[in-house]
Amino acid sequence: MLKVKILEKKGPVLKFLVEDIDTSLANSLRRIMITDIPTLAVQWIDVHDNNSALFDEVISHRLGLVPLKFNAKNMNFTEDCTCKGKGCPLCQTVLVLDKKGPCIVTTGDLKSSDKSVAPSDPRFPITELLEKQSLKLEAVARLGTGASHAKHQAANASYQYYPKIKVTGTKADADRALKMCPKGSAEVKGNAIEVRNLSDSDTVKSCLFDAKGIEVGNDESRIIFTVESISGLEPEYIVSKAAEILQAKAEDLKKHISKL
Repeated sequence: MLKVKILEKKGPVLKFLVEDIDTSLANSLRRIMITDIPTLAVQWIDVHDNNSALFDEVISHRLGLVPLKFNAKNMNFTEDCTCKGKGCPLCQTVLVLDKKGPCIVTTGDLKSSDKSVAPSDPRFPITELLEKQSLKLEAVARLGTGASHAKHQAANASYQYYPKIKVTGTKADADRALKMCPKGSAEVKGNAIEVRNLSDSDTVKSCLFDAKGIEVGNDESRIIFTVESISGLEPEYIVSKAAEILQAKAEDLKKHISKL
């Protein structure tokens, strides 16, 4: 049974510890978080007017990379929707932009056909319009995954092993070694050195790597995950959704094997 402990939640970043896990399972979760979580992004754009300094293609590229917040429960993939791919409010959202210069056009100027859909930050700049310049367009956003295009990548996800630091020398060696680490980052407990804040584990391991009487290693049954959302989704949703997808993949594989 996996044991999970939340270490830190700060904005789009979530750090947590998982015990009784192996590398293959950890890497499967990491890859799913990056490539298989559905996110909403602009798919195509209809430009009605653009006499800014940027070509239509550049504007389109910028809008395609804008992270969009949305209600994941209410959005379908276009190919799975009841409209059969024609496009409807259940599988796509229209974003309208109509600005005249002089001004800085930002993502906050996009008007959405769905109140639950909006850029994750209204301050992202799109272009600058000078006097007598204008930009008018319609953008259609649809679901996709990072496996199909990088603009749909839900998160940056990584993991590291829990630090396992043994004191093989004397207590004086351990005390001397701790002085090489940031103050308060680690402490001696019996014949081991424990990191107080696991976010500092890499720093502590680097400081103690060549220390006399200290053996630095890893506990491969305990893994620290760091998940940073780069989409409109919360990191905790990304983690839980990745677990659901992995379970579904395992069940699908089990069904195919049973037919052999």
